[in-house]
Amino acid sequence: MKHVIALDVGGTGMKAALIGADTTLLHEARRPTERERGPEAVVAAILDFAAELRTIGERRFGGPARAAGVGVPGVLDEDRGVAVFAANLGWSDVPLRALLIERLGGIPVALGHDVRMGGLAEGRIGAGEGARRFLFVSVGTGIAGAIGVDGRIDPGAHGSSGEIGHIVVRPGGAACGCGQAGCLETVASAAAVGRAWAEASGDPAADAADCAKAVRSGDPSAAAVWGEMVGALADGLVTAHTLLDPGVLIVGGGLAEAGETLFAPLRTAVEERLTFQQLPRIVPAALGDTAGCLGAGLLAWDRLSTEVTA
Repeated sequence: MKHVIALDVGGTGMKAALIGADTTLLHEARRPTERERGPEAVVAAILDFAAELRTIGERRFGGPARAAGVGVPGVLDEDRGVAVFAANLGWSDVPLRALLIERLGGIPVALGHDVRMGGLAEGRIGAGEGARRFLFVSVGTGIAGAIGVDGRIDPGAHGSSGEIGHIVVRPGGAACGCGQAGCLETVASAAAVGRAWAEASGDPAADAADCAKAVRSGDPSAAAVWGEMVGALADGLVTAHTLLDPGVLIVGGGLAEAGETLFAPLRTAVEERLTFQQLPRIVPAALGDTAGCLGAGLLAWDRLSTEVTA
């Protein structure tokens, strides 16, 4: 059976799959990244995991994988297949594609940004299926996005498109790790909501999920924290929408798990801020934590078709 290897590498763990030509998940597995042992150990863990998946595919499906796709965090040079930098993995300038091609016996390998891989899957086979233009936004510990056009993700001229989390929505606000102040993710990420609710509630262990629960119970302090987040997120989305004019805005990540507690006020806030712009559909991501693997698989199939037609 024709299949590809898909790897979604996160800060603490890796999700992987063997994926058929019809995007069926034929096999799934998870492993730690082993980042506590250093960047060399992370790279070794990725290569070992990929080789294990190749062996499983050969044994179960009668032949090796046709290609592999890998999504990783941080700054990438997708054309050269180099993982330029990732603070949470501790690496810099890792020629990951070349290392994987060697380890996997010369099959085509595609390297992509983890959020953009999730966006690729959501846009092509998930919540944005059928949309010519879409914007995927992941609202978790940080905020990042993926710009989709005609079923593909635009990485930008320098591989850093979609960084909506670093749109300044509150000038002069909290310092951001990127060096600016008042970035969207300092106000509207799950981490920011968790910090604000921990302070407002007096519970240092409280997080964004606790805040959402308190909002649903009618707590006015929680509603104030949640309202700040919704307003800032709407400001960021409207800025992105004005520039990109997507037909669908797909919101995923941990904060989206709040469901209509997030989406009902967010849709209203976005609509209130629009003037001449067409109101886009604002929908939750549909693929859950399999999106990254599915996107890596799609990228692998795309890479294979490009090499075949070249």
